Amino acid sequence: MRITVLDMDTAATGGDVSPNGLAEFGELRIFGKTGYDDTSELIADSDAVICNKTRITRDVMLSCPNLKYVGLMGTGFDQVDVASARELGITVCNVPAYSSDAVAQHTFGLILNYFGRISEYTADCADGGWTEKKYFSAFGRTTHELAGKTIGLIGCGGIGKRVARIADAFGMRVLVFNRSPEKLRDIPYITCVPLERLLEESDIVSVHCPLNNSTRELINSRTLAMMKPSSLLVNTSRGGIINEYDLAEALNDGIIAAAAVDVLTDEPMTDETPLKNARNIVFTPHVAWAPVETRERLFGIVTENLRAFIAGKPQNTV
Repeated sequence: MRITVLDMDTAATGGDVSPNGLAEFGELRIFGKTGYDDTSELIADSDAVICNKTRITRDVMLSCPNLKYVGLMGTGFDQVDVASARELGITVCNVPAYSSDAVAQHTFGLILNYFGRISEYTADCADGGWTEKKYFSAFGRTTHELAGKTIGLIGCGGIGKRVARIADAFGMRVLVFNRSPEKLRDIPYITCVPLERLLEESDIVSVHCPLNNSTRELINSRTLAMMKPSSLLVNTSRGGIINEYDLAEALNDGIIAAAAVDVLTDEPMTDETPLKNARNIVFTPHVAWAPVETRERLFGIVTENLRAFIAGKPQNTV
């Protein structure tokens, strides 16, 4: 079996994690990055392709007669023409729920940084602000407890449930807007509410829903205007759920207090990113999913997906 990894650099650089476990199944070739125009040539004789963001279109599939399997290094599969794959007898497998703990952890990292002013105090100390003080505490930044605050979760799948559990441990009130509220009835610390109520009552609004036609630009000028002027908006889901022009305007005009985002509509960030110069926003570069343990788990499942396919019992098919 010939196995080709098309875009290894999207999941690991510097060798901290490795796909070499795939080599037990046959000849393994690894490319750090692959442009779409080069894809067909690179996998022309491949039986299995492992990829993350590289597009696998119908034309690519038709040009690769040996292709039987596409393994995704992630949960999303919009980069693959799944309908054509089914028609052509090509199995497509993804990796669901591998990063739930990591993303929940990162979500609260952003929240704690904001309410504790951690990065601001760190900068103050680096600039000598503590050495100049007369007393042991260098006040100057207003911080807040999370206990008693209300967090509103837009979407409550695997990641949202973990965020809710952490919020409950902090003594927070948890509101959820979810398309299947009946699935959350047995969780005592979750209250399912309409979106409007969630936005109006939450001190923190955190996005955890998938990007689809019903959620695209769900956060816009109309919904932002429903939020508290003191509220924090957090997005560790998908950038396209937020209208970034509307959010930039809301931040600059004080409609909401702040935002913390790990994802953008178009990545990586450029000088044209609408949010780049907005007031009171913190960015991380789409790394909520990326702790080393998370990526080790990812490649373990990628390997087991291929093993199951070879055994005639494919798992995690899409």
